[in-house]
Amino acid sequence: MFWFNQATLLLSSALLVADVLPVGAVRTIIPKTSFDSQPNFDADWNYLYPWGTDHNGGARMNKDNVKFDSGVLTLTANKVSGQPQATHGGRKININYLSGAVHAKEHFNVSLGGGYDFSAELRATTTKGTWPAFWLTAVQGWPPEIDMAEWKGSGKISFNTFNTSSVVAAKDVDYPSPDTFHKIKCETRDLNGKDVQAKFYLDDQLVTTQVGAGYVGKPMYLSVELVLLKRRLVSVLIRVILPGLSTYKWKALPAYPAPTEALNSKSET
Repeated sequence: MFWFNQATLLLSSALLVADVLPVGAVRTIIPKTSFDSQPNFDADWNYLYPWGTDHNGGARMNKDNVKFDSGVLTLTANKVSGQPQATHGGRKININYLSGAVHAKEHFNVSLGGGYDFSAELRATTTKGTWPAFWLTAVQGWPPEIDMAEWKGSGKISFNTFNTSSVVAAKDVDYPSPDTFHKIKCETRDLNGKDVQAKFYLDDQLVTTQVGAGYVGKPMYLSVELVLLKRRLVSVLIRVILPGLSTYKWKALPAYPAPTEALNSKSET
């Protein structure tokens, strides 16, 4: 088998809009210009994971693996040797790649009567050994975690919501034509003043509806990343276009509370 030594993820920004409901307000979270220049990127995004360079895969995130060109964010993974091991959950993990990840500076807090729409058009590989992800995770503690789209090299796309490490709503479906773009949408809504309902769409079709217990009022990070597992990697090209990322309320309620700045304890996913 022939193995490549490099992988690439491309993310291109597009117009971020959503309909305004009859009562309530709408605001754009990340503008379409966020990948046009370094100053624009710096206004909306940070490099790496929210907690640093390492997580639970065989790649270490590195600022130099994040590039900009004509409104496109490129995350590139390349094979390396001699890196110090990472530690996750008490385990030592060999680092065989440097890769790229970014996370939004904005924290996403579903407040009473509130919600968000996260929309993207993605072309993602299902190659074994890769783990691209478009997801939300807790700023403080864990959960919440909502995997709005992730691919684990199985030929499927996964949609997940974690209530504990063992109580997980998970839905895997076939991911047809990975070389073409597919629409992804996740709608998060206050369900009952305590829990958050998440609806997951693939190509405008509702795939699954899940509930995050106690998620209301808990801020979350938005991250886009290219993770490589401990096994070797076949080359991969992923492109993500974000045409709609907005938040709105459907009730006339006060503005969202300011999110905490504390870092989270990340999940095993």
